[in-house]
Amino acid sequence: MKSLKLFMALALTGALTLSAEEHLKSLNPAYFDKSTPASVDFYKHVNKGWQDAHPLTPEFARYGNFNILNDSSEIRVKNIVLNLGATNPQPGTVAFKVWTIYSQAMDSVRRNAEGAKPILADLKKIETTPHEGMEDLFLWMHGNYASPFFGAGPMEDLSNSKVYAMYVSGGGMGLGDRDYYLQNDKRNKEVREAYQKLIVKQMQNAGYSKKDANRIMKNVMKIETALADSAWTREQSRNIPAMYNPRSFEQLKQMYPNVNWDRFFIETMGIESPASVIVTELSSVAQANNLMGSLTDREIKDYYLWKYVAQAASALSDDFTNASFEFNKIMSGVEQQRPRWKRALGATEGAMGEAVGQLYVEKYFPESSKEYMLDLVENLRTALGKHIINLTWMSDDTKLNAIKKLNAFTVKIGYPDKWKDYTTLNIDPKLSYYENMHNVGMWHQAETYAKWGKPVDRTEWGMTPQTVNAYYNPLANEIVFPAAILQAPFFDPEASDAENYGGIGVVIGHEMTHGFDDQGCNFDAEGNMVNWWTPEDSEAFSKLTKGLVTQFDEIEVLPGLHANGQYTLGENIADQGGLRVSRTAFLDSQKKKGVDINSPEAKIDGYDPMQVYYMNYANIWAGNIRDEEIRNLTTGDVHSLGENRVNVTLRNIAPFFEAFGIKAGDKMYRPAEERVVIW
Repeated sequence: MKSLKLFMALALTGALTLSAEEHLKSLNPAYFDKSTPASVDFYKHVNKGWQDAHPLTPEFARYGNFNILNDSSEIRVKNIVLNLGATNPQPGTVAFKVWTIYSQAMDSVRRNAEGAKPILADLKKIETTPHEGMEDLFLWMHGNYASPFFGAGPMEDLSNSKVYAMYVSGGGMGLGDRDYYLQNDKRNKEVREAYQKLIVKQMQNAGYSKKDANRIMKNVMKIETALADSAWTREQSRNIPAMYNPRSFEQLKQMYPNVNWDRFFIETMGIESPASVIVTELSSVAQANNLMGSLTDREIKDYYLWKYVAQAASALSDDFTNASFEFNKIMSGVEQQRPRWKRALGATEGAMGEAVGQLYVEKYFPESSKEYMLDLVENLRTALGKHIINLTWMSDDTKLNAIKKLNAFTVKIGYPDKWKDYTTLNIDPKLSYYENMHNVGMWHQAETYAKWGKPVDRTEWGMTPQTVNAYYNPLANEIVFPAAILQAPFFDPEASDAENYGGIGVVIGHEMTHGFDDQGCNFDAEGNMVNWWTPEDSEAFSKLTKGLVTQFDEIEVLPGLHANGQYTLGENIADQGGLRVSRTAFLDSQKKKGVDINSPEAKIDGYDPMQVYYMNYANIWAGNIRDEEIRNLTTGDVHSLGENRVNVTLRNIAPFFEAFGIKAGDKMYRPAEERVVIW
């Protein structure tokens, strides 16, 4: 383990170049709202003009700078795919498979003519299975990735992340979150009613009478509501240690006897029964077991019918996709379906994303951007080390472990070193679009199951290069930045250091501090779930996080609806940590280059560099959003709304007040004794 002294000796390398006279690149001053002072509403001060210039179109439930980058990425990927088609690729090649999926997704004439035909044989199989074949049917459903009642599969062992463990988890609910089934407020009832209409409509699209469709809906709601009743809350699901419940295979069979576990693993995954499994939500799997032993064949078949149709709908005719869209309108408030080419592109990337990504980086990702990012990451790593060392609430023993974890971070930028091999994926234009997409699903499922018994491959990526996002993976202790996010306003080699550190610098710091948030703190430098905190440090950390939870809980996002500070805690910790750490890295980079950021010469189009830094942070969250989507995200998203990621977070940061002269009595000001400082 490196000592604190040795770590802090790391040099700040590769700072971005500073031109003699800098101008704003990522920020557009025309969007600043001078009628709203920074001291009153900083988000509006920076973004009101952007919001006015980008009104929501019927296609979107929300639209922001992330969407602008995503639009750019989509156009690029579309051109890549169309160019593949223009080359008349040979059957069996990756280009042929990509082009076949895209062209079939675009071929609404064929899909509408086929209607529900591609799935009728499978629906008949469900309907005609006799009582003595119900166990076979259950295994067949899981083998076809529909996963009724619960889910199972290999994933890194939380206690030994170098090997795979077998997990059994709760699930089986089409609406995902338990509150949609159990809460009786106006919003949840509205969603429930829309879901019931969706089930009836889709089953009619599949050829069932209205009477039978209604029966199926009622049985589905009975089963999924029962599953919801035992499901964990959103807040409980963030308690990672509580979800780690190892059981021997014999214990698994005794606890949940209504599943033939020997057959389950052999016939759905093609593996021998594991010596042990990890059950995540014990109550949820117990409820699934109870239901499987108490429901009638008819009830179970109706549930299977819906699970099968639901997973198939997006690859069938317009009747199916239009019904899904009508439900989405209620969930998100979106008024118009995305253009068919965007939906086709999404399906293609979901099927063969890395094949497209390989072409994307060859054309659109210069190696110089990767080099810039590597330098920025090291600057941020050094800065976070300083913050850890200077913490007043953490003991030296825990600090040493934190620094060890920080030094062990793996950094992935742009694209994987090793690409997926799609040779064995069968895509045939003679098959229906649904059949080909089913082959895709089965291929990806087989790829997952094939990991069993092998060492964990740390070279894998969880996102494609063309994805506008980034992530931290605690089980690999890695931070990952796909190529597509490395664009303005996040990153621009021609922009000022202040803009880049306020954009991608904060993103880097955000992902790094995820390694130490309310979930990341459960994992050590090797990615293993090990408690490396002293009890006193854990208590101090918990006390600080409770203060942050309260700050967000107080925000009323819509009349009568408050933000969920506990559910969004990890992201809120990371936002604040990213801002603090990136600021330190920015100041260090300027000092190294001999730049006095307080001098008149350092101004950027009349703004102090620190003002530009905070303004570009606010700028990356610029966006518009519908009320329905606000409700939807507040229910199911671990991220706070963009406006709160700016205004609530910045009210804890004293240097922000200094940059804009914010003082006691101003709306954006928060007294020192009420501020929460974690990292």
